[in-house]
Amino acid sequence: MLTRRKFTQFAAASVAALGAFGIAGCSSSGDESPAQDGEAQTLSMKIGTLQTEDSLPFWIAEANGMYADAGLDTVEIITFQSAQELSTAFAAGEIDGAMTDAQVSAALAASGTAVNLAWVTLGATPDQGRFGIMTSPESGITSLSDLAGKGIGVGSNTVPEYVMDRLMEAAGVPDDQIVGEEIKKLPVRYESMANNQVAAAALPGSLLALGEASGMVLLADDTQGDNISQSVFAVNQSWIDGGGQAALDAVRRAWDAAVEAVNADPESFRALLVEKASLPELVADTYPISTYPEAALPTSEMVDPVLEWMKAKGYLTADVSYDAMKGALAAQ
Repeated sequence: MLTRRKFTQFAAASVAALGAFGIAGCSSSGDESPAQDGEAQTLSMKIGTLQTEDSLPFWIAEANGMYADAGLDTVEIITFQSAQELSTAFAAGEIDGAMTDAQVSAALAASGTAVNLAWVTLGATPDQGRFGIMTSPESGITSLSDLAGKGIGVGSNTVPEYVMDRLMEAAGVPDDQIVGEEIKKLPVRYESMANNQVAAAALPGSLLALGEASGMVLLADDTQGDNISQSVFAVNQSWIDGGGQAALDAVRRAWDAAVEAVNADPESFRALLVEKASLPELVADTYPISTYPEAALPTSEMVDPVLEWMKAKGYLTADVSYDAMKGALAAQ
């Protein structure tokens, strides 16, 4: 059962900076129409991202000319301040693809926008990307079972909520004893936990790292056991159908080149990550840079449990199915 509380804005600059880091219609790139005989096809794409580590290979490709090397004429990366803004732009055809997650993608599909999950950007293995539940040292809470019936700060229909439910379930906490307190803004959620206004908070890896550096207590995360959280590169199916496949294939080649580079020497890209993801000074030098996966479709084992969870929670306005052979996500 979700309850709602209002919280004052958190003014600490480091947490505010980390808040972003953590979590169809006509195509915007109309140049993708098939070329006439003797005419070269122009390849371009508009990609929407948030200020999150999932997007690092996109930024590496941009900074190192990898899109041009892959045969693209132009790639525009647009950073949004919220997942809602990103979703709105995607549905309106203002961007062709988005770094997002299965929850957002399924909601878009349910609303009538056919989505292709082109590849996993983080979460091919459990150690890629991190979400978890954290509490303050003054709370007296030492295990997830201690949270039964107590409020956990979270945002509804998000990866942190999904991970929270899965971790609490694994700890043996009954569903009716998992109490989420709606706190959409990540900086406010973190501060509410740190000030004991909620018993704990479900947070992305960046805020977990900040909490660990600040003396908070990590109760559990999803880096061990079942692989339960992924971020994905979602592409508007109408853009692909309108001639965008060649550009998408080229972006995939650039992604893989960037992944090879960052996995070989992650520290050489720390400054870019700090800049683009707005990491504050407290964790800028120590935040672990993830390994990144080569482009591959999300499996049904990654997507179907999320769809089932969303349906059980009442988050889907229509039944949505996933074709793991094609990456197609659409309302039935």
